Amino acid sequence: MIAPRLVHWQRRHGRNDLPWQNTRDAYRVWLSEIMLQQTRVSSVIPYFLRFVERFPTIHALAAADEDEVLSLWSGLGYYTRARNLHRCARELVAQRGGVFPSDPSELERLPGIGRSTAAAIAVFAFGRRAAILDGNVRRVLARWEGIAGHAAEPAVLAALWNAAERHLPHDELQAYTQGLMDLGASLCSRTRPGCDRCPLADDCVARREGLVAAIPRPRPSRVLPVREQAWLVIRRDDEVLVEKRAPAGVWGGLWSLPEAEAHEAVEAPALALRRFALRTRAGAELAAVDHVFTHFRLRARPIVLVCESSGAGGVADETARWLALAQADAAPLPAPVKVLLRALGSSERTDASQNGPAGFEHGFHST
Repeated sequence: MIAPRLVHWQRRHGRNDLPWQNTRDAYRVWLSEIMLQQTRVSSVIPYFLRFVERFPTIHALAAADEDEVLSLWSGLGYYTRARNLHRCARELVAQRGGVFPSDPSELERLPGIGRSTAAAIAVFAFGRRAAILDGNVRRVLARWEGIAGHAAEPAVLAALWNAAERHLPHDELQAYTQGLMDLGASLCSRTRPGCDRCPLADDCVARREGLVAAIPRPRPSRVLPVREQAWLVIRRDDEVLVEKRAPAGVWGGLWSLPEAEAHEAVEAPALALRRFALRTRAGAELAAVDHVFTHFRLRARPIVLVCESSGAGGVADETARWLALAQADAAPLPAPVKVLLRALGSSERTDASQNGPAGFEHGFHST
């Protein structure tokens, strides 16, 4: 049995003082579990603290504007999580008065909550008996039982879920569940695992058979395709034009710089006139921005266009807006766009300090 050893190890060596621990508040447990999907604990902590400060209850989150939710999420990645988080909060408030169900199968039917996440919420918030199987737990169980292959293979995933269910204890569920996650995040790491200090080392199949480096099998490597785009950095004094992206797809729901195909960069002023009824003159081309997504690499060429006319005829307020550079950090923008606009704003402040105050106006302004 692995449960007694894991519980003992977790209490002595595991993580017991994270901001979302030592509580039965289902809202905080749920929020942390969504943020922790495919994201390191160290990255999640500051985002979690900002979220609960701004939205201390599920009712506050449900009442928030999506842009504010996305602003607080900006930089954490996988933005579908943020949109589902907001949607789930609204659904729970509207249909259940903000009360989370305790049954894992009911939790799993909510937006953005899968089988493992539902189990974690049920265990930590309600003390229910349910098995989790996140990435760290998959690695621990695969090595201990000698389950070869990659978890994306249906037979391998089924074997891992079977193991997770079989080893689930009836007592000490929170310590056991946390212990599995902590062990996978520390001693049973993907590379350079600390097998000599592992509480499960004595009967670990992978260790006994010299297969620790081979289990679990890594995802087959592949060359990511490169997508090239042009970003239109349309300037109006201290402001830049941003567009609301479609809800689905890359950076869905965020505001970003208008995009064009890379070959269209040569006619950027014509694009600005055609799309936004703005007369511009071409400025400098900034250094290319490279960003890696799960399925492709993005190379964006930022083209600065200086606005020579006011207004943006034919563009609805909710589609495009002027954003003050000074407010870029607080806006719901993708992280690479924030970095770019932060650099532009910094250069503006440097110029202002050398040439005198500019009397800048801040915030979103509709076109």
